[in-house]
Amino acid sequence: MVKAIQIGLGHWGFSWSKDVIPNVPSVEMVGYVDTSPEATARVQTELGVDPKLCFTSLEEAAKQTDASVAICTLRTEAHYPVVKRCLELGFNVIVEKPFTTTIAQGKELVEFAKAQGKVLMVSQNYRHQPAPIAAAKLVAEGKFGAMNMVSLDFRRHGPSQGYRYWDMPDPLLADMSIHHFDLMRFVLGDEPVRLSCRTWNPPGSPFHFHPSGVALIEFAKGTMISYRASWMNSGPVTPWAGEWVMDGAEGQILWSSRDHFRDKAGPDVLTLRALDHAPEAVALDPVQFPDRRGTLNAIAEVVETGVVPVGFSSGEDNLGSLALVQASIMSASRGGDWVEIKEVLG
Repeated sequence: MVKAIQIGLGHWGFSWSKDVIPNVPSVEMVGYVDTSPEATARVQTELGVDPKLCFTSLEEAAKQTDASVAICTLRTEAHYPVVKRCLELGFNVIVEKPFTTTIAQGKELVEFAKAQGKVLMVSQNYRHQPAPIAAAKLVAEGKFGAMNMVSLDFRRHGPSQGYRYWDMPDPLLADMSIHHFDLMRFVLGDEPVRLSCRTWNPPGSPFHFHPSGVALIEFAKGTMISYRASWMNSGPVTPWAGEWVMDGAEGQILWSSRDHFRDKAGPDVLTLRALDHAPEAVALDPVQFPDRRGTLNAIAEVVETGVVPVGFSSGEDNLGSLALVQASIMSASRGGDWVEIKEVLG
């Protein structure tokens, strides 16, 4: 068991405090940090957290506890300074995505974590679901041969589904698509080479910035991904991880994941469709610690054992997903021009 502190108890941070952390038995909480009296009062009154475990500064928490892991659940722009300070104070760190706002900041934190001998993990929670885990295994085993083309669709209608971050810059590419971009790399076991992206804001949209986009992404092994996503789509709602059609030389792998809508949760689904054969549903193995619980349990195991599992979303690995975000934003700003990933990664 590892001892941990949590930094950031706002709306999303409180969700971690309530729904995630108590369900990961390998983590013992020894501190909660937030400068807001209201936020700390809420974890005390609603979750029964001992006031002695609540601190207003990271330095105070580091001094008063023997935690080895810092759980950073703050707004994105606070990730870089807080994560850096956590590493300076000797913590291993798990941080919400996107873990920095720039590639340069991400590289700096990755190198600093290495120098400190600490684990830096990004909570790419969509990796910890049955369907993408199974899909990644099938691709790695060469099921249906090399992947030729992948189609990925994400459809949600923000105004009717409780979305509230109308003034967030790049609400699609930076906040939502990073999940899909990360899954592309995880499932294909490959890295992107270049992409072209266009985004727009539909008439009547309450978003201040573009909530809809399309992209064509080329991967190193030759797979082309056609990506269509929108927060302003009036069509059938997709699961959060989207609807995937992965086309190989000898058949297709079709799957969807995180089918949560209005407090109703459906199972992950994966279907195999061999060339000239009827579709075959695949029974998926359950995941003991799904979603965010999976990322938290993963860093606890790595800190305890020193063994890094396949698919672990370290800060270094996550630079590839962050690069897809930055490249797609750059391409969209250039009217859809092709952008080389190496231009972004440097």
